[in-house]
This record gives sequence, structure tokens and C-alpha cells, in this order.
Amino acid sequence: MKPVASPAASAPVRWSSTGLVVDGSTPWCQLLAFADTLLRGIGQVMLQNNSYAGLIFLVGIFYNATLFGLAVLVGTAASSATAMLLGVERSQLRAGLFGFNGALVGIALLYFLEPNALSWIYVVFAAAVSTVLMAALFKLLSTWNMPVLTAPFVFTTLCFVLACARFGRLQSTQLLPTAGLPKNASVEGVVSAATVVQGLFNGVAQVFFQGNVITGVIFTLALLVASRLACATALLGSLTGLLVAWLMGAAEPAIRSGAFGFNSVLTALALGSVFLVLDAASAVYTLLATVATAVLFAALSAALEPLGMPALTLPFVLVVWVFVLASPLFTRLRLAVNP
Repeated sequence: MKPVASPAASAPVRWSSTGLVVDGSTPWCQLLAFADTLLRGIGQVMLQNNSYAGLIFLVGIFYNATLFGLAVLVGTAASSATAMLLGVERSQLRAGLFGFNGALVGIALLYFLEPNALSWIYVVFAAAVSTVLMAALFKLLSTWNMPVLTAPFVFTTLCFVLACARFGRLQSTQLLPTAGLPKNASVEGVVSAATVVQGLFNGVAQVFFQGNVITGVIFTLALLVASRLACATALLGSLTGLLVAWLMGAAEPAIRSGAFGFNSVLTALALGSVFLVLDAASAVYTLLATVATAVLFAALSAALEPLGMPALTLPFVLVVWVFVLASPLFTRLRLAVNP
């Protein structure tokens, strides 16, 4: 007598703790699978393979600006569709690993460029290129067991924004830093309790280039849905970046805006909740990396100022690469996952 399959086991589409599980092959099932892939790609910006978190991130972005919400959707769709058409491994595609760099490329380019038809075409092309760069870096860095992180986003965005200097029909906004030699900073403004609260949540929001406290709170809730550990490490990362900037005498507006926090958020998430087993040694290691990220952000911001380019998430990428590469020599550190 043959066993009778349970309704849950035979359902072509069902819910899991991280999103949709799609077993069917109908067009409707494939559409749902692609939508879930897009949301996971958005979630992976903060290293969360969770479509519920991705959906809440998207809500937070749309709350701040409809333009940026559309940019994230277009960028994620373009990079994911490129990976699908070129035949990337299905598990990597479904996990959103070929979507999150496109999401960031989309929002960054529309943050720096005037939104017009040509800019949207530019976004689609750049997001598709980020998929190829993701694959190339994945192949290259796998030799050293290193994660790719947001490196494709950083390199693609810097290239495509710099190229606008020679493309007269692509108009940049005034949001780009003014090119010029770095100047000595001076302590500016008084840091208050309001500064700390706003800077804390803006640091989380700025991971998606959103300067909005409510959006930061929504992002924090999204992380809480995905993982309490991820939520805690993100907030601690933002607070650490803020405190480093404050103690070193950064300008109060920069502290309040979360400029010194968002890279530290990502570093704390990567090392504190993804790549390392949480214990006393890894906590100290993560804290060291998070502080280093805030310092490197200041250094790279000054170094890129003559080009009028932002540091983006390059400090996060470089610090996590160094700390992951060094971790095998520290016997008290244990890897939680294969980078």
C-alpha cells in the first residue's frame, strides 16, 4: 500500500520560516518564485536570506521615497534576471545572492543621477553588469574562501558614476561630494541625546542610502523578523560607528545622518551574526572590526574626495575581507558558515 502524501508536502507553493518554497513549474509558480527571489535579494543587502525581511526593507524604502523603492525593484530584477538567463546555479539565484548588488546599484545610481528614461536604462545595464562582476569575484575569491559581499556594487557604481563625467546626457545631482583636496576637519555642532537616537537608526537606514529615522526603525524591525541576533548586532554596529565618530570629533550633522554608522552595521552583521560563531572571542573580534570600519570610512572618504566620489560600502568590504582572511590563524575563532 502506497503512503498518502500530506497536503503540505504535495503543495506546489508553501510558506517556510524564510519565505516561499515553490515546487510547481506552472507560470504562476515561477512568477511567485521570482518575486520571492527578488525579496530575498533585497534582504541579502543586510545578509538576510529572508523574503519577509526583504519585503519590510522594501516598505521602509518606499516610506522614504517612491523613487528609491522603484530603483531597488528595478535593480534587483535586472541583476536577478541576468543571472537566471545566463544559467546561474538555481540555489544561489533563489537565495538572492545575485540580486542584492543590483538592488544597491539601482538605488545608488538613482540617488546620484537625475531620474529620466536614459538613467533608468543606465540602471538596468549597470545592474546586469554587477551580476557578471559578482560571478567573476565569486570565482576568484572562492580560491581563498572569501565572501564577495557588496564589492560588485561598489566597483560598478563608482565606475558608472565616474563615467557620467563624459556622458553629457546623464546629469548628476548635487548629492555627489564636491571634488577637491581633503581639508582638516573641525568639531562642528553639539552631540545631544537626539543626535544619538537619530544617528543610531539613520545608520541602519543608510545601508540603503535612506536618511530617514522611521525607515531605520522599519529596517530594524525587518532584521528582528529575520533574526534577533542580526537585529542586535546591527544596532550595536551603528552605535559603535556613531561613538567612534563622536569621540574622534566628527561633525554633528554627519553623526546624526548615520554616515559613520552604515558600514559598521554591515561589518557587525557579517562577522557577528553570519560568518563567526558567537562567543567572547568573536565578540571582541567583531567589535575591533566594527571600530576599524568607522576609521576606514573616514580615511576612504578623504581619499576619494579629490574625485568627488563617495566611499559607499567599500570600508565594510575591505575590513571584512581582511578579518575573514585572518580568522583561520586565530584558533579561538570558529567559522559559523563557509564564506
